Amino acid sequence: MPRALRAATAPLVVPSYLNATKLDRLGLQLYTARSEMAKNVEATLEKVAAVGYREVEFAGYFNRDPVALRGTLDALKLTAPACHVGLPQVEAQWTATAAAAKALGHKWVIVASVPGKSLTSLDGLKDLAKRFNDAGARCRDAGMRFAYHNHNAEFKPVVEPTGSVLPLDVLLGETDPALVDFEMDLYWITNAGQDPLTYFKKYPGRFTLAHVKDSGGAPQHEMRDVGAGTIDWKAIFRQSKQAGFQHYIVEHDQPKDVFTSIAASYQYLRALEF
Repeated sequence: MPRALRAATAPLVVPSYLNATKLDRLGLQLYTARSEMAKNVEATLEKVAAVGYREVEFAGYFNRDPVALRGTLDALKLTAPACHVGLPQVEAQWTATAAAAKALGHKWVIVASVPGKSLTSLDGLKDLAKRFNDAGARCRDAGMRFAYHNHNAEFKPVVEPTGSVLPLDVLLGETDPALVDFEMDLYWITNAGQDPLTYFKKYPGRFTLAHVKDSGGAPQHEMRDVGAGTIDWKAIFRQSKQAGFQHYIVEHDQPKDVFTSIAASYQYLRALEF
């Protein structure tokens, strides 16, 4: 075969860097900046936006009127796809919870944690899953989604006569995917010694939001700014489609300096290719 023809029919080899993907929109869980929010909500949001974040996830509204707070977000070109609430706010205070969520444009109402005793027996977990399904139906009827956020307690085995189970597996198995999403906290699942990739494969599409924060590794699992720890972010983000991730939300529970921390995490993630 002539050399020119061989060249024309040879498979095109695309350099790997041309296939690289980057995160184009990052969010911040405002629990990270709760000390600053308590001082001045509007100034804190302005600084968050100045770092480059385009989304925020609320953990309380700091006595601000939701409609006025939405005006602040709009002025700063921020959106708030989700908020963290307690389960009683969904079950017993739904009218007010839904009104605030709609005013602020939340798509997800997320229960951030539940009492530990709810996670210590199979019957308790099944009851909790039923409550989640009911909450999910309530959110659906209001045009939103319900989700649950894990810590590490959801990975402590519950021993039953039939064997041991992990609470998160029960919750994932007993909830209706049409009603209940999950926000995977990638630090806490790592802290618990579990592999996020295993959960993505076992429960594809269930994890619509990700909490992104880093770990210094076992045994202390010091929480760190993203990129300053041991979590393999490239491996995780390559499986974003399988996981179901639609939003990536940075968080640090105890930053030494709020704005230095959120800037470091943002800069690392914006530069990351995977």
